[in-house]
Amino acid sequence: MASTRRFSIFVSFLLLSFLPDLTSAAPRKLFSLVQQQPLILKYHNGPLLKGNITLNLVWYGNFSPIQRSILVDFLQSLNSHTPMAMPHSVSSWWQTIQKYKGVSCTLAVGNQILDQDYSLGKLLKSSDIVSLASKSKHRRNEINVVFTATDVGVEGFCMSRCGTHGSTQSKWAYEWVGNSETQCPGQCAWPFHQPIYGPQTPPLVSPNGDVGIDGMVINLATVLAGTVTNPFDNGYFQGSANAALEAVTACTGIFGRGAYAGYPGEVLVDGTTGASYNAVGVDGRKYLLPAMWDPQTSTCKTLV
Repeated sequence: MASTRRFSIFVSFLLLSFLPDLTSAAPRKLFSLVQQQPLILKYHNGPLLKGNITLNLVWYGNFSPIQRSILVDFLQSLNSHTPMAMPHSVSSWWQTIQKYKGVSCTLAVGNQILDQDYSLGKLLKSSDIVSLASKSKHRRNEINVVFTATDVGVEGFCMSRCGTHGSTQSKWAYEWVGNSETQCPGQCAWPFHQPIYGPQTPPLVSPNGDVGIDGMVINLATVLAGTVTNPFDNGYFQGSANAALEAVTACTGIFGRGAYAGYPGEVLVDGTTGASYNAVGVDGRKYLLPAMWDPQTSTCKTLV
């Protein structure tokens, strides 16, 4: 039996309407009369992922080579040591993970499996995700990641979750992220699409020209951080284990300084394309990455 944790950007996005600006040292005036409690993710003394971690990828459905390269380049950028004068690199975003006690890991892309024939159909249950993740060998120092294409429906997708990470009784970790471009971009690809709920601010231009895939990068970053810091339901989280706030879900909707409900914060803009981003990866590829909870400051840390 598998244990799963799921995250929902659009539900958490609504909650931001009632939260203070977690990226600012000074509270906004609306909350000036209320003493804010620090955001704390408690460590529950369970095992965390560390060492050299291999990410095995399962591509379910049709992904173009360009789409696959955007996601693979992001993963390869996490531990990139190419000289960058900019502090807003993908690898500097991932370095916040190293501040979590007991977490010290490097990531590398391993095997990739293409399932373009939809071997389990186009409407998947949660158990099907585990089955797909099992297509690749599963060891303790590996994470199996399942990506589903735009025409694949997954149980709970768009209604309560944009992606999942979980583990099995044999203690191997897996993740799933779906392409929401044609199903629910307002929920799972914000801020590159207007949200279904909340303030209707203009969407940002996606950095790689693909709303669905750039949304997947955000969701992949979210579940990846959660997998490493809370792989087996007893790592770092706030709340109950089956509905936990984790390293990134605790900071949902925040991409830059000054973020508030409906506004992702101050981010960088490409002068040529007008695309918004806050991180640069291998070969200069640009990404927009969510804020991550910093255990040293107990705040949501952004790159810009």
